[in-house]
Amino acid sequence: MTEHTTVSNAVAASLCAPDGTLFCDPAREMPKRDVRKALHHFRELIKDKEDTAQVFKIYDALPSKHFRPRAQSLTLSERGEALRASEPFLPSILDDHDALRKLPKGSVAHAYVDFMESEGLTAAGLVEESEKSGRPRYGDLMEWYGFRQRDTHDLLHVLTGYGRDALGEQCVLLFTHGQSPAPGHLLLGYAGAANIKKTVKSKAPVFRAVREAHRIGKACPPIAEMSIRELLAMDLADVRKRFGIAEHKWYKKCHEVWRSEGIDPYDLMAKNMPAEGEAALAA
Repeated sequence: MTEHTTVSNAVAASLCAPDGTLFCDPAREMPKRDVRKALHHFRELIKDKEDTAQVFKIYDALPSKHFRPRAQSLTLSERGEALRASEPFLPSILDDHDALRKLPKGSVAHAYVDFMESEGLTAAGLVEESEKSGRPRYGDLMEWYGFRQRDTHDLLHVLTGYGRDALGEQCVLLFTHGQSPAPGHLLLGYAGAANIKKTVKSKAPVFRAVREAHRIGKACPPIAEMSIRELLAMDLADVRKRFGIAEHKWYKKCHEVWRSEGIDPYDLMAKNMPAEGEAALAA
């Protein structure tokens, strides 16, 4: 990080919201980039796809220079203050399926609940996975902003239409990078795609699919910075059109090619491919 892209720890520690919540707790240690360490944790993740704590270690080893200035811009604004008041903790909103079902049919809320229930997922479950990394809690504005990125991960699957298959997870990670650049997204997304190409012998255009996801993410405003309550109430098709979430061509093409080759897109390499997407947004 440079003095042009972020504020110093001393200055950050003096910033706070009107209610007194610090932007950055003075006790918070700013992670330093360590590519070798990140690659080590990625290899460990490859060995054991269930070891999701490795995901958070990868993000710690590859901190984003964009995270703090983005967090400061939102959280210290009037819009950020309003969001924090109405949406202090997203999982409690996202896991209230009864309330979400009362919103109009065709809404993002209905699609989200259908997705989560069909996959046996909960927003609280993702929180539990992220807490396995043992990261300290600070209660500052940076933490609140980071939690929103984590907690909207499965919502991005719904908005983009990418599934929870191995390629779908890589596509969501790179869609996320397009919205909020972070080297951890790049490593997990592109290295994950490379692992698919290496392990699954196929003509499927895997890299075209992930590059397309990256482009779509860049065209869409940051979802984590929107009012999630308002977004859930909107018509899904209207959201995709309004925010430029284009229909993906190459992801679907990969699925078509794999099926023509007798390969199940949702079971490409169960023993080899890490399901890193499940916890990737807690950076």
